[in-house]
Amino acid sequence: MPSLRPAMKRSRLRRLALLAVMAGAAVWIALIAAIDAYGQVDRARPADAIVVLGAQVHAGGRSGPAIDRRVRHAAALYQRGLSDRIICSGGLGDQPPAEAEVMCALLADLGVPEAALLREDQSHSTEDNAANTAALMRERGWRSAIVVTDDFHLLRAAAMFQRAGIEVYSSPAQTTAGPLPPLERIGREAREALGLAWFGLRVLLRIDGTAH
Repeated sequence: MPSLRPAMKRSRLRRLALLAVMAGAAVWIALIAAIDAYGQVDRARPADAIVVLGAQVHAGGRSGPAIDRRVRHAAALYQRGLSDRIICSGGLGDQPPAEAEVMCALLADLGVPEAALLREDQSHSTEDNAANTAALMRERGWRSAIVVTDDFHLLRAAAMFQRAGIEVYSSPAQTTAGPLPPLERIGREAREALGLAWFGLRVLLRIDGTAH
């Protein structure tokens, strides 16, 4: 019977590997469900600032659809009087100018006065958005923000801003722009779940850049 031991060991390892994969898949699905549920709720309320997060800028400095819908929603919140200032957060990507510059220009076109606009143009990730915007807000004594981004991005963004010391009232751009197509939303949520898990791991290891 000794010859059966390696086969039994391999079988046990295969079962453990299968259980690990199933557990990972269950966690991933749970994260997708949490991301979806969180992103469906508009928590906007009066705050020290509205923070709109950047996205891809196209050739020639043209805004992409994500920037367009986020900016329109930020402008709507401003027009509702929920804050008298908007922080555009986003650095230079593959195409100039910086995301913050593009967003502030669009907001000006939508009737937001230049005096109400601030630019945070050094960020290259959501983690940067949170850390850099929080530092800008602390310099001015501001503590609360309506964070505007797409619904699938909202949970991770809110978690990062909260960890950076900001009181967050999250508000999805889809409140103004309308929902994304279901397949696009689910696909983006599936990828976002990986980003959220990675951020959680970085927090546990205390190597994230958002801790205040």
